[in-house]
Amino acid sequence: MTSPIPNDPSNLHHLVQQFPQPGRLESIILRPERRAPTVQVDSVQVLMNRGLEGDRASARKPSAAGGGGKRQITLIQAEHLPVIAAFMGMHQVDPTLLRRNLVVSGLNLLAARALFKNEPMVLCIGEEVVLEITGPCEPCSRMEALLGPGGYNAMRGHGGMNARVIAEGVMRVGDFIICRAEHGRI
Repeated sequence: MTSPIPNDPSNLHHLVQQFPQPGRLESIILRPERRAPTVQVDSVQVLMNRGLEGDRASARKPSAAGGGGKRQITLIQAEHLPVIAAFMGMHQVDPTLLRRNLVVSGLNLLAARALFKNEPMVLCIGEEVVLEITGPCEPCSRMEALLGPGGYNAMRGHGGMNARVIAEGVMRVGDFIICRAEHGRI
């Protein structure tokens, strides 16, 4: 039996690497402390194995095994905000209430998660930053207080994704986001 041709458009391994357009970083949101109000910034230093400088997640010590945790940075789709608002019976939802670090548009974050363990996918943001999507960012009970009754369920399936830092640097609102396979790293 022959193996599939790598660039064959009918090959699932090829299809998961094809994105119609780059995404865009719409907003950067820091959570300085647990339950403290969030802060929007225009740019931020991304710290290897830690997260965003000034965010409470980056204050945690990286594990001794290296690589840090799977929830160093949280992301949410800008396109999901109107869906959450509709479920809540609202005209719009302020993304700072949702307490996700990055709001991105134009790129399907769910598709940016590796489908095959031996073919990791990464998000390249701007010129320096590289993130790996590690899994869904489930909503917490706090959404009930911030959005109102039903806020938790309104966000289920739309809560965004968690990521870890693969390469540090500075990211800025307006940066392009490219998703690509990270060959040679498992």
